[in-house]
Amino acid sequence: MDILIALFTDYGYFAVFFILLICGFGVPIPEDITLVAGGIIAGLGFADVHLMFLVGMAGVLIGDGTMFTMGRIFGERIQQFPLFRRLLPPHRFAHVQEKFEKYGHWVLFIARFLPGLRSPIFITAGMSRRVSYLRFLLMDGFAALISVPLWVYLGYFGAYNRDWLMKWVERGQVSLLALAAVIILLVGGYYLRLYLRRRREDSTE
Repeated sequence: MDILIALFTDYGYFAVFFILLICGFGVPIPEDITLVAGGIIAGLGFADVHLMFLVGMAGVLIGDGTMFTMGRIFGERIQQFPLFRRLLPPHRFAHVQEKFEKYGHWVLFIARFLPGLRSPIFITAGMSRRVSYLRFLLMDGFAALISVPLWVYLGYFGAYNRDWLMKWVERGQVSLLALAAVIILLVGGYYLRLYLRRRREDSTE
């Protein structure tokens, strides 16, 4: 994290955006730590925290959208490219396909909280051509609106208390997964109620 903080202090918003962009391409730099580091430099007075949040959202969504678009344009041919062959080997592709069959489009929402599977899931969603750009943006954007502000503002408020910050970073990772699960259950329950209500209405006609 110290390396990221030094880099962001020197190069500001552009550096944060660039690192988040390459995170979306599968470069093994933790996205959450990148966002926290961006929040820290805002807390230290080198940036505006609200603008840092917007830069974080842009970097995350453009990086994710690029992976989705590459999958949509090249289809299964994308697995012939060395970088994407490493990101999406056959066994991982089969695993992601299984997740899509099981959870549907909600996989796109869950993917934001699964660093190891995020890029493969977005590439596969594009390859499938069953997901529109709008749906992808809504699902990924909804998830990003939960994770990005959490990390940026956590870094901002913990800029001068690193021990407290790292403790909450660890808790935040677990909390995000729990929150995502709760949201999915609530939304799923809502649509289930609508479905059952329509069934009852149809049966009484």
